[in-house]
Amino acid sequence: MLEIRNISKTFNAGTPNEVRSLRGVSLTIDEGSVVVVIGTNGSGKSTLLNAVAGTFRPDSGSILLDGREITDWPEHRRARFIGRVFQNPFSGTAPGMTIGENMALAARRGRHGNLGWAVSGSMKQQFEEHVSALRLGLENRLDNDIGNLSGGQRQALTLLMATWKKPRLLLLDEHTAALDPRSAEQVIRLTNEIFARDRVATLMVTHSMSQAVHMGDRLIMMHQGRIVLDVSGAEKKRLRVADLLQKFDDIRRTEQLDSSAADILREAYV
Repeated sequence: MLEIRNISKTFNAGTPNEVRSLRGVSLTIDEGSVVVVIGTNGSGKSTLLNAVAGTFRPDSGSILLDGREITDWPEHRRARFIGRVFQNPFSGTAPGMTIGENMALAARRGRHGNLGWAVSGSMKQQFEEHVSALRLGLENRLDNDIGNLSGGQRQALTLLMATWKKPRLLLLDEHTAALDPRSAEQVIRLTNEIFARDRVATLMVTHSMSQAVHMGDRLIMMHQGRIVLDVSGAEKKRLRVADLLQKFDDIRRTEQLDSSAADILREAYV
């Protein structure tokens, strides 16, 4: 379904600010699988999502969706097949438009023309039915500007819009990190409902160890641009938050040992 083949990406190459964000990452995601991605800051999590979304082209490697290579496709072309929800609740909607007009944009993804037909008649009724499923009381406010909504309400609508026309792949980039606990809980409820209903293949980045343990059928941990842990099936179901925290501690301990060894070597050759 999604195949990531040995992709690498270095930012500011050849400068003092060089950052090797992805180092030969390979990953295959099957139809309907929900893959949760965790890792420390700078581990390459969001860079991986950006590579798949088409925000930039990887320096090497290839990306295939349903057997078609999309490595050179621009972001807007991939958006016909890939839904995405960002960390910032205000990134996924048009603030100067109404709720109904934003929904119309989602309904017409990949098509051309104006929005007039999409915010009246049967389509408006369809929007109301879908929005009512959010249980946020927004179904009778389709003519209200979406910019007046709270972050949690907008993020829930963004998730609904991203999956309105079932995408081939859904990218969730820490989509609850900027929300208060109650709003985050509502968005996670909606996310799980979408997983169960649509069975859409998903790549979900999170900092929440609870989400990492309880959501999805597969978990990968990234560190310094590489995948250092990949668990699924029964092994994933047995995971506990303490297990993940221990893995992070192991990585930090290894880094400290490597750093100490490097210092010793430097001193030996001075």
